[in-house]
Amino acid sequence: MFEKLEKYQLTLLAVILACGLFCATKYATNSLSREGITVTGSAYEIVKSDSGKLSFDINIQAKSKAEAYNLMKKQLPVVKNYLKDKGIQNIDVKTYNGYYTYKYNNVTHSYTNEVDYYKLSQPVEITSNDVNKIKELSIDIQSLLDKGIDINVNVASYFYSKLPELKVKLLGEATTDAKDRASAMLKATHNKVGKIQSVKMGVFQITDVDSTNVSDMGINDTSTIDKKVTAVANVVFKIK
Repeated sequence: MFEKLEKYQLTLLAVILACGLFCATKYATNSLSREGITVTGSAYEIVKSDSGKLSFDINIQAKSKAEAYNLMKKQLPVVKNYLKDKGIQNIDVKTYNGYYTYKYNNVTHSYTNEVDYYKLSQPVEITSNDVNKIKELSIDIQSLLDKGIDINVNVASYFYSKLPELKVKLLGEATTDAKDRASAMLKATHNKVGKIQSVKMGVFQITDVDSTNVSDMGINDTSTIDKKVTAVANVVFKIK
């Protein structure tokens, strides 16, 4: 009789332990499924700028404002003809800037009321879809110095017109990359990636092709023709 009772107790204990293990396992699985995994994905593409801009100043220094203005009227057509000969049609002549400079008295260490010269600066901006031509001009335009024209050239800027569409495409690829990373991380735990809980778009980095620079505010490089556009997506996935 005692042997039967002992067997019955052992069987009952085994059933209780099995039920407990099942419930514990089920609870652990449900708890895990409510958790999320946060992953950062990225994607990039190399693009070539499809438009360029170059700005420069024609500088005149003369004894009077009238003399400076007359010299500018002679030099500006020379500059325009030079640009047209190079195949540039979009020439934007901005409003000129001018100012008087007064003579300095070395005895009193102060400026006098006597005019020393008048400085006139004429800004000019050119644009073209031929980015290589813009790059060549940014260097060759200094040859106008040989014609007695004082040129101050700024750094050329290059742009990619299809950037909005590219950003959308890269965000999708960055999200896919985040999912692939999450799958790799969960594979060892025998879990799978579930639905997306939330997505946060990171800032875009538009840099030189070989650049590794990043910024919390994003980078928008316009100094190079070839650019690397990088998108980042911070994604939270459910775990199943």
